[in-house]
Amino acid sequence: MSTVNSSDPRRPARVTRYKSPLAVNPNSSAPVPGEDPTADYMNVLGMIFSMVGLMMRVKWCAWVAIMCSCVSFANSRINDDTKQILSSFMLSISAVVMSYLQNPEPMKLPWEMLS
Repeated sequence: MSTVNSSDPRRPARVTRYKSPLAVNPNSSAPVPGEDPTADYMNVLGMIFSMVGLMMRVKWCAWVAIMCSCVSFANSRINDDTKQILSSFMLSISAVVMSYLQNPEPMKLPWEMLS
């Protein structure tokens, strides 16, 4: 079935199978260097910014929460909890909606308020 071609530059003896690194080292709880925690950090930051946007009525915090939720979704893995990502999106969207329902005037940036 397989024929060996003398002009074929591939060397079957040098082929090695890919072994994916484990997500967590079984000996410790530290993540393996191949693991990128950006999605988790952005998810936490998004929830913090959306809570500040909701409680303090700070519009730019609500917009930053949406950006953090988008970054968290873009960097998430397939096996991540979709409920948590969806709740982060909904919380950040509700922060923007509630901040504009309470005060519909356009957002002023923080450095514009100083002068």
